[in-house]
Amino acid sequence: MDKKKLTERDICTKYILPAIKQAGWDIHSQVREEVSLTAGRVIVRGQMGVRSKGKRADFVLYHKPNQPLAIIEAKKNTLPIAAGMQQALGYSDLLEVPFIFSSNGDGFIFHDKTGLSATVETELSLDQFPSHQELWDKYQQWKGYQPQTLAIITQDYYEDGSGKSPRYYQAHAINKTIEAIAKGEERALLVMATGTGKTYTAFQIIWRLWKAGVKKRILFLADRNILVDQTKTNDFKPFGSAMTKITGRKVDTSYEIFLSLYQAITGPEESQKAYKSFSPDFFDLIVIDECHRGSAAEDSAWREILDYFSNATHIGLTATPKETDEVSNTTYFGDPVYSYSLKQGIEDGFLAPYKVVRIDLDKDLQGWRPTKGQYDKNGELIEDRIYNQQDFDRTLVIEERTQLVAKIISVHLKATDPMAKTIVFCQDIDHANRMRQALINENPEQVAKNRKYVMKITGDDAEGKAELDNFIDPEQPYPVIATTSELMSTGVDAKTCKLIVLDQRIKSMTKFKQVIGRGTRIDEDYGKLWFTIMDFKKATELFADPGFDGEAEVIYQPGGGESTVQPEETDYPKGKDGNDDDEVNDPATKYIVKGISVSVLSERVQYIGSDGKLITESLKDYTRKTVKQEYATLNDFIRKWNSADQKQAVIQELEEQGVIWDALEDEVGKDYGAFDLICHIVYGQPPLTRKERVDNVRKRDLFTKYGEQAQKVLNALLEKYADEGIAPIENVAVLKVQPFSEMGRPTELIKGFGGKAQYQQAIKELEQLLYR
Repeated sequence: MDKKKLTERDICTKYILPAIKQAGWDIHSQVREEVSLTAGRVIVRGQMGVRSKGKRADFVLYHKPNQPLAIIEAKKNTLPIAAGMQQALGYSDLLEVPFIFSSNGDGFIFHDKTGLSATVETELSLDQFPSHQELWDKYQQWKGYQPQTLAIITQDYYEDGSGKSPRYYQAHAINKTIEAIAKGEERALLVMATGTGKTYTAFQIIWRLWKAGVKKRILFLADRNILVDQTKTNDFKPFGSAMTKITGRKVDTSYEIFLSLYQAITGPEESQKAYKSFSPDFFDLIVIDECHRGSAAEDSAWREILDYFSNATHIGLTATPKETDEVSNTTYFGDPVYSYSLKQGIEDGFLAPYKVVRIDLDKDLQGWRPTKGQYDKNGELIEDRIYNQQDFDRTLVIEERTQLVAKIISVHLKATDPMAKTIVFCQDIDHANRMRQALINENPEQVAKNRKYVMKITGDDAEGKAELDNFIDPEQPYPVIATTSELMSTGVDAKTCKLIVLDQRIKSMTKFKQVIGRGTRIDEDYGKLWFTIMDFKKATELFADPGFDGEAEVIYQPGGGESTVQPEETDYPKGKDGNDDDEVNDPATKYIVKGISVSVLSERVQYIGSDGKLITESLKDYTRKTVKQEYATLNDFIRKWNSADQKQAVIQELEEQGVIWDALEDEVGKDYGAFDLICHIVYGQPPLTRKERVDNVRKRDLFTKYGEQAQKVLNALLEKYADEGIAPIENVAVLKVQPFSEMGRPTELIKGFGGKAQYQQAIKELEQLLYR
């Protein structure tokens, strides 16, 4: 067996795995092969979204499941032994493991980050691979683990037998929190972007501490019923009969895991303070969900619960740590033990990227002034001043503005997907009601099919609130459009939401992140890979704030009349006292006017670049930049194309880097192949259609050296190329379909060339002729 001819996978199974086994590792519990670390970033082009290639380690070695120690990256034997080291070091940064190995089957290069080895990198033979005990001892020393804390730190995760395991960042959050508590820390803060599985992470933390016996009675606090109910029926389900939800201010102390709304156990009256039914030392652990919403504020009514149970360990969960002059989570909890940002979630492919459609209406930017002595619809004298975007739907309503916004939303849905789940964030409940009516009037056909096509889902509306579960459920088509103000801004797990409309002034970064978080979940089963933010109130100017860490990278395709000029970043005003009070304390008097002409001044589609700033970038510019990172010159690209055994491999490689062929074909033309699309768009060469390339081959009449049957096959392959591109002719399975199946069996057709090797050579020559 020639080692040089073995694939990378062969090297893994024939050389690396035996070396690991020989060193005494348990293959079933301590070794995993081909471990997916990230899902692969979703790249969006036009109305298409595809995944780039995710990061995957050849081997990860564990002390116990979800407690990784080492990474091994394998390469073919034709490459040097250290060829995989830099790649493996990148993976080790993700997993935060100190032991990294690279191998080509001849031995290992061992990189030790602990500083406990004589040299950082050492070459080892196959039979010198270190044992689990050797690495575990070093790891404990490196982490500073104490013998008395090991039982807690190494407590098993919950496993349900389905094979589900935490993502790498969830494992970090769980392990770091457990380690902090094992060291005696009494407060811990976890910052994880919306949609990254905070509740599942909290469950594993609680489970491990509970099973280790260090935290026996636990209270999970949230401020919305839906959050408590989702937690109880989903992630916390394994607690079974040990768990209860506190309702009706009745307390049964016989349980071990308690879930509660803050409001269910406290209130302004002493009789409402049900938490005092427990002794102050009853709970060992309190987990506070969405802790940015008040419990850590010094003057919060909810803070008294934490003060009462001050001897318990407190863990705060949030997507948006609140830092203002009045409230600070980090002051209460300390610095986060772990943070996982929206930007990182999008980069890893666990969260959905987005594009931003910003629409400027003339009255929003230019303002509107009533005529002297003008009265509104209700007979109120309108105060004489200029009203602008800050006022609309707060102090003054222009009915035509509401109708125009509803029309723009409806036109967008009709052009993309009329059944795409949509949340419209309105200024207040009154605005949500008017927006619902306007959307119904814009979509009579859809409403005729189902009256729940548009629903107002706000805290004051029992029927609307009853539809919240249906809106969230991917299997329930209705409601499609939800108008809301505050109720759906947080804690609503709407995986299939594809459009978020902002017709509400949002000046708080905390609230903005929460609202954007309604769309960041991915649900590939239902085709949800990305989403659109439609902004009428300049809320997306917050993207320019250093406090925003979101990132998406997609392409602008300007339509008729759309501006391609990126607007300058502008300062966004805060409330009078520097906080967010102005957006919720709307005045009691609202003027309502009708008969005012409102129109769109400009519409621009923008995306979030790698630096988190709004950018405008054409499809061609993006493709040019992406391809030139790999192939700086036309000669580099042609050299790679001509030397590739399979042209489809080059096409696939470019797709993984973010080139979306369907979108390029839409822009340049569907008759061009991948080679010409790249040569034309990236390097400025005049393109040839696939048919023109076929005609050029036929003009040369170069098939005469083959027999009649082989010539028929080659001509049919040319037709196939002209119709479908290069992929079919490179796959021998094409001989099983028409018209080849009518010419004979694949073996017979191949025999017409003299055998398989001669057939493959003929295909190679055919490709050379096509791309001459």
